Amino acid sequence: MQLRHLGSGTLLFVLALVLVFLLLPIAIVVAVSFTPSAIFDLPTGGLSLRWYAKLWEMEDFWKSFGISFYVAGISTAISIVLGISCSIAVVRGRFFGRNAIATFLISPLMLPGLVFGIALLQGLRAIGIGNALVSLMIAHVVITLPFVARSVMASLSLFDFTLIHAARTLGLSPARAIWRVMIPNIAPGVLTGALFAFIASFDNYAISLFLTDVHTKTLPIQMLSYLEEAPDPSVAAISTVLIVMTIAMLIICDRLVGLGRIANV
Repeated sequence: MQLRHLGSGTLLFVLALVLVFLLLPIAIVVAVSFTPSAIFDLPTGGLSLRWYAKLWEMEDFWKSFGISFYVAGISTAISIVLGISCSIAVVRGRFFGRNAIATFLISPLMLPGLVFGIALLQGLRAIGIGNALVSLMIAHVVITLPFVARSVMASLSLFDFTLIHAARTLGLSPARAIWRVMIPNIAPGVLTGALFAFIASFDNYAISLFLTDVHTKTLPIQMLSYLEEAPDPSVAAISTVLIVMTIAMLIICDRLVGLGRIANV
């Protein structure tokens, strides 16, 4: 019994160390955003909101924020449509190579970002696509689709498709049966995939680096460029804003579906 308690205590201690290791950098960034100093320093001399006030004057950051939000939103929406369609085909289909296609759908997650970015740059230029925004859209659909497809396939594997047939016998059309019966059941999987897809697109740097230009920069690239040119705690302030946005998205997901259901997908 004592050995069991000792083992449980050791596991809890290791868990606490891991949580501190993961959360401490985030806590430091939030603390630095409130410093009155012009350098990256903890707010030892008091608290200040000067760097949050400065964000309103940084037009380049807001432009990059809009580009990142637009690209992430559109690419996530496209990935939801493609991911649901492909997942239904893979889960319900009985054709040769079905498992290979399922693996292929998530293959972009297996490649290093730099390698994938160079390949996309060369491929898009080869077919005549040189517009930075269009290139970002295509690239981000490719990197967000695996998140949606993987979570939706997991949800569909647990869904009883005879419920759709039952709904049709009760008078619903195929489209209404899917909308009224299947979509509510796989909603946690769709929402989970969409959430991770949006965050992966919004925060992407390795691939976007090769596809942006002077006039079209996503927020992560703009932030790193700013750190190289004129670093100050305003970067920590905008990082804190992004952390708050992520927490808000999780709260919204909890209200709509429930984090428990999302975690079980």
